[in-house]
Amino acid sequence: MTNEQTLVPVLAVDDDSSDLAELPIGNDLGFLLAKLHATGSQLTNVTLAEFGLKERSFSVLALACWDRHPTQREMAALLTLDPSQIVALIDELESAQLVERKPGIMDRRQRILLATAKGRRVYSDARAAVGETERAQLGALTPEEAETVKSLLRKVLLHT
Repeated sequence: MTNEQTLVPVLAVDDDSSDLAELPIGNDLGFLLAKLHATGSQLTNVTLAEFGLKERSFSVLALACWDRHPTQREMAALLTLDPSQIVALIDELESAQLVERKPGIMDRRQRILLATAKGRRVYSDARAAVGETERAQLGALTPEEAETVKSLLRKVLLHT
């Protein structure tokens, strides 16, 4: 099954449902963001299955490829996950030989996560596939509009 076969409109509603904008919650930001996220997660997980990843493990792998070398605790904070969830995700990635734990650079008692060469290759390929999925998900938008949406979301999240 290819990605093209599995991609569906983001805000598809059953044929007998009214237009999304007419729903009582159709203008509720929380609902719209949740709907977009839920659909996006499904599409992303379908895409990532080819690489043996899911959305969360892909996010951890992305941070392991980052040159700032965040600690496990920092990863948990960045991804808004409980530290125990990060440990489970790292264990999964480590068993697939995509990452390795190392002592921290500033504090050797802390653990940082580094992508292996295999992990970097898998991340690069998965990132490209996720990019295609994202473009399909946001297909109703121009590339400029899609970038504006991301920019506005970053602005709200980072208060900048």
